[in-house]
Amino acid sequence: MTVSEEPPAFRLAYVPGVTPTKWVRIWNERLPGVPLTLVAVSASEAPDLLRAGGADAGFVRLPIDRTDLSAIPLYTETTVVVIPKDHLLAAADEVSAQDLADDIVFHPLDDTLGREQLPGLPANERPATTADAIELVAAGVGLLLVPQSLARLHHRKDLTYRPVPGTPESRVALSWPEERTTDLVEEFIGIVRGRTVNSTRGRPPTPAQPKGKLAGARGAGRKPAAGKPAAGSPQRGSGGPKGGKRGKPGKQGKPRRRS
Repeated sequence: MTVSEEPPAFRLAYVPGVTPTKWVRIWNERLPGVPLTLVAVSASEAPDLLRAGGADAGFVRLPIDRTDLSAIPLYTETTVVVIPKDHLLAAADEVSAQDLADDIVFHPLDDTLGREQLPGLPANERPATTADAIELVAAGVGLLLVPQSLARLHHRKDLTYRPVPGTPESRVALSWPEERTTDLVEEFIGIVRGRTVNSTRGRPPTPAQPKGKLAGARGAGRKPAAGKPAAGSPQRGSGGPKGGKRGKPGKQGKPRRRS
């Protein structure tokens, strides 16, 4: 490597609620010479960051414009409603959309559910961020629908959350610029998909050998068993007919006289 060349590196973007720790650990084990840098970005800004080259790949929330971005959906998150601990709905194991009909439900500008209309009554103004909406919920002004990971991220002692089946859900995907699918991007895709370090992806298959050659190769290195001649070696007494017995040393019989 010349002085002007820089060592390879990989930049991974991730949106709030996504925890890339497991994949980063595997990367560091497999590619210790290639540093991985994490880039925190909001869900709304993640696609533009990838297009601008601010990261090689990133965890995003769907839907996104896939015109020039590739995306592999990974998992779907449960949607929960964030409520004060003393709210009536806190007594239930889960909440239905109908249960929210009479409550104000905030729809922040950085919403990750990707829906224009949510259950409940809309607020007069949309909070700028999910964090702002959390503060309003804590103040008892309204409720908030978010993916479960965001509810955990913004955890407060005075708040809790309950799942809301049948409401819009958030899908997390791994995305990268389609025209910049580098070897390092392929390596990270393999890690996320669970491919092992000995995966044959991208490696030429071992050519199959004819059975005859394979058998010969297996027998070539074998040593003959004790007491048995090696194949092809001359046997003792081979001058006589096959299967003949060697005569015992000693007296020979006298020839018979013809009468």
